[in-house]
Amino acid sequence: MEQRASSSDGPSLLRNVISASEGSEDIAVARDLARGFLTDVQAVHGLPVSGRVLGTVQLVVSELVTNARKYAPGPCLLTLEVDGGAIEVSVWDGNPTPPAILGPDPTRIGQHGLELVMAVSQSFTVCREPVGKRITATIVLADDPGGDIVGRKP
Repeated sequence: MEQRASSSDGPSLLRNVISASEGSEDIAVARDLARGFLTDVQAVHGLPVSGRVLGTVQLVVSELVTNARKYAPGPCLLTLEVDGGAIEVSVWDGNPTPPAILGPDPTRIGQHGLELVMAVSQSFTVCREPVGKRITATIVLADDPGGDIVGRKP
């Protein structure tokens, strides 16, 4: 896994990009990178990141990178970008086929990953690229001041 970090002068505050080539160890490295990235966002840039958000982002990273490794041959690219009080978690892979997004089914064993990602994200998009696809989930960095969990409204 290669890591490349950069601060941009554009609309985003901070961006971090890694590529994964093969192996499940890349999934753990991606989760660790997300945790370190958000720790830096809070410590260096002073943005609030709740403990719940830290765990949620690691879950989203794990699910999206796992799916890319499982269903797409070749490398995948994870991009973490903070913009407007939210973090965008994007994973690109070389398979142009969009994922099968299954509805909730408590009797189904397995394949609940994207269902979970969609439930905890403020937004979720799948975009075809010239080569492959990019899946992006957006998670608000701070919980509501009243203590309510911030996410997509039903």
